[in-house]
Amino acid sequence: MGKVNQLSVFLENKSGRLARVTKVLGENDINIRALSIADTTDFGILRIIVNQPKEAYNILKSEGFVVTETDVIAVCIPDRPGGLGQVLAVLEQEQINIEYLYAFVGNTNTKNALVIFRVEDCDKAVDVLKTHGVQVVSGDKVYTM
Repeated sequence: MGKVNQLSVFLENKSGRLARVTKVLGENDINIRALSIADTTDFGILRIIVNQPKEAYNILKSEGFVVTETDVIAVCIPDRPGGLGQVLAVLEQEQINIEYLYAFVGNTNTKNALVIFRVEDCDKAVDVLKTHGVQVVSGDKVYTM
């Protein structure tokens, strides 16, 4: 409970590769809910959360993309100075290493931000965060935001 399914798509650093991913997803009525891209000289890693992760995985695979699935967690953080720092302090106190994180673009009418975390042990992180009163958002909710 509390985990979100993220897809990582490995892309050659060539013009049009990112556009091709988004086109394929759009043609199949799959909506990107959050994304992050990291690149090197030769390739990039597109990390995405979509409304239909299993379908997107299968479609991208069938289109020849190299795709992997990863569990991440989504955390609702007060949108104010120090909000993220408080959550990071909880994880640091429990010696939970953060591999990477990125922000989720969602409803701006709330006074919270949603941040996606990749950690070594998602289950432990979810338990620790909930114990400290941090709101962890389920995958089903994230996919429909």
